[in-house]
Amino acid sequence: MNFSQAFKMAMKSISSSKLRTFLTMLGIIIGVCAVIVLVSVVQGSTGQITESIESLGANAISVNLTGRNSSKKITYDKMDDLIEEYPDLIKYVVPNMTSSNAMVKRDNENITTSVTGTNSDYMNVNDREIMVGRFINSLDTENRRKNAVVGTYIVNELFGGRNPVGENIKINNEIFKVVGVLEAVSDGEEGSNDDVVIVPYTAGRTLFKTDVIRSYSVWATTSETVDSATDAIKAFLYRHFRDEDEYIVISIASMMDAISEITDMMAILTAGIAGISLVVGGIGIMNIMLVSVTERTREIGIRKAIGARRASIMTQFLIESIVVSSMGGIIGILLGTAGSVILGNVMGINAFPKFYVMLIAFMFSAAIGIFFGWAPANKASKLNPIDALHAD
Repeated sequence: MNFSQAFKMAMKSISSSKLRTFLTMLGIIIGVCAVIVLVSVVQGSTGQITESIESLGANAISVNLTGRNSSKKITYDKMDDLIEEYPDLIKYVVPNMTSSNAMVKRDNENITTSVTGTNSDYMNVNDREIMVGRFINSLDTENRRKNAVVGTYIVNELFGGRNPVGENIKINNEIFKVVGVLEAVSDGEEGSNDDVVIVPYTAGRTLFKTDVIRSYSVWATTSETVDSATDAIKAFLYRHFRDEDEYIVISIASMMDAISEITDMMAILTAGIAGISLVVGGIGIMNIMLVSVTERTREIGIRKAIGARRASIMTQFLIESIVVSSMGGIIGILLGTAGSVILGNVMGINAFPKFYVMLIAFMFSAAIGIFFGWAPANKASKLNPIDALHAD
């Protein structure tokens, strides 16, 4: 008997008991579906996180001064020396002084928002544009001018959407003049990047009740020099502090690498957990196939009596097992793809499964059929034809 005949006989046997076949496939369907959904959601979440980090810039390096020793301080002017010392590696040094719950008032209107103290290079490292007016400049920082640039959420809430340039606002009861409005990046929503006020860091010292700047955004000259720039910053800070615990320097690129490693591990872990149901489904296939061998003992005996070889019997039962598991895999892939898309839309991420994930899931389901179908097929092929013919 050739492979084609064995396949036809296997399909006939499977179709003769549709309900039992479906129940046998159910474990495989659930396992494959769970693997695809979980891995797709993890990958979709990873993609969103990566995009958010990439928006900060591939050249960006974050510097945070963590020490609390009052005798160990570093000024912005000292940090700015990095550009002169490493002109081939570092392009910008941007201070960041932030208050997340500042009270901003205009007339009888007031809101709580985020205020950032920085310099004119803020626009270069944050990829923002000015919609109306101008951004703070070097004269604003040098002369400690109380000028402010606001996001569109502030404009809508305090100015009714009209041009606020030239108007005054109070930030924590200190009067600032609005000199510009940032281009909207989040439809002017509350809590977004449009819900912000930017002031010169020199004027912001009184707002933040400190003259110590503990956070900087440093911009490497190119994406290829990020690692070298990171090492240079660490060496520069160590010369100043003589203690590595006083600062943390991390590049956006290294953050992306670390996140990628973590999410890859999460994807493997979740796939492994979901894969347990595939093993359970495989045990179900083996159980049903063993029952099938017992039920068809006389059929096997007749076939062997008229000359069917052991390989032919084994091939037929293996094909049955593989077809059942593969069909379960295909249904699981379809359901998993639909579930991933639906869940991704609910979560606001792109969770459409990658082709290689679907291919691996299908191959694993087929392998389950071979592995767990081997024992029943082997048992069937070894039946003694005389004993089989005498079976009830």
